[in-house]
Amino acid sequence: MTDAVLLMIGTRKGLWLARSDPARETWSFDGPHFLMNEVIACAVDQRDGKTRLLAGAMSNHFGPQVFRSDDGGATWDETANGAIRFPEDTGAALEQVWQLTPGLESEPGVVYAGTQPSALFRSTDRGETFEMVRSLWDHPHRKQWGAGYGGQAIHTILPGVTDPNAMTVAMSTGGVYQTENGGQSWAPANVGVKAYFLPDPWPEFGQCVHKVARNPNRPERLYIQNHHGVYRTDDGGAHWTSIADGLPSDFGFPIAVDPHDPDSVYVFPLVADSERIPPGGKPRVWRSDDAGDTWTELSKGLPEDGFYAGVMRDALTIDGSDPTGVYFGSRDGSVFASKDRGESWALVTGHLPDVMCVRSAVLS
Repeated sequence: MTDAVLLMIGTRKGLWLARSDPARETWSFDGPHFLMNEVIACAVDQRDGKTRLLAGAMSNHFGPQVFRSDDGGATWDETANGAIRFPEDTGAALEQVWQLTPGLESEPGVVYAGTQPSALFRSTDRGETFEMVRSLWDHPHRKQWGAGYGGQAIHTILPGVTDPNAMTVAMSTGGVYQTENGGQSWAPANVGVKAYFLPDPWPEFGQCVHKVARNPNRPERLYIQNHHGVYRTDDGGAHWTSIADGLPSDFGFPIAVDPHDPDSVYVFPLVADSERIPPGGKPRVWRSDDAGDTWTELSKGLPEDGFYAGVMRDALTIDGSDPTGVYFGSRDGSVFASKDRGESWALVTGHLPDVMCVRSAVLS
């Protein structure tokens, strides 16, 4: 028997919290929180023996805000005038919070945020206030970063596993950037990643990377789900190699790595950028247990046909249970759960607003 699991489910019209029993068989729901707010970023911060829930919510009336809860979602706090504010001299304003990522265990107060327009922010008070990482905003490439279909934003933040001076971020569009000196400077890390829509399909930067993932026990190995393309690097991002062979399509949004096994990676393919539906109307998670050399279709318990909703970049997540739990939410408001590494699935809930993000945490 494992511990219970918490799911944070962000949608176009609010946030729902789902809690399982220890067997991960039944679920109870709490919500909506922030009704009619779009929630595309959320995080569970369990460092330092405390649990804080973070949600990036966008109100059409009040604008974007970071909310935080220290009592499991019973109450929420927000920062007056906004936790994230662009410096006046940038001439920019926060449009949306796309990513919230707790920092290292050794820095329990640090939380990072990725935003639209593409900027990286750092908090030292667990998400109450943030300061822009100015070196990335001032990067000479920034004026050439373009907007993807959903906007121009930083959607992936991977702090160094043991080194607080190292970090990988990714954006659409712009690609992957890394620092090894605490953000004093940033370098693109996109060699081998294709941007078929550009005149030069192999540029230094400008790729439409959809998501980057890794297992912290092997930080030099990272995986990309690209705008057409699935890639792996074994040298920390210096070179990327395609691992899309064996998949029904190389287009999709999420990618996730098993926290127990750096060779075990999950994707949710869609037909193409021009047909953003599962192939054949069949929702399928695909898993590789050999770092992308081969792939296995995981379908038991999922609909057999008539399913035409996509899964967004942060709407597939993995917990730390053993065996590993895998969860995804779709644009039709369905949330599915697997408690056996994707070998079988069960519907957790349906008919929510379209799901934008799902985050999981084991409740010990």
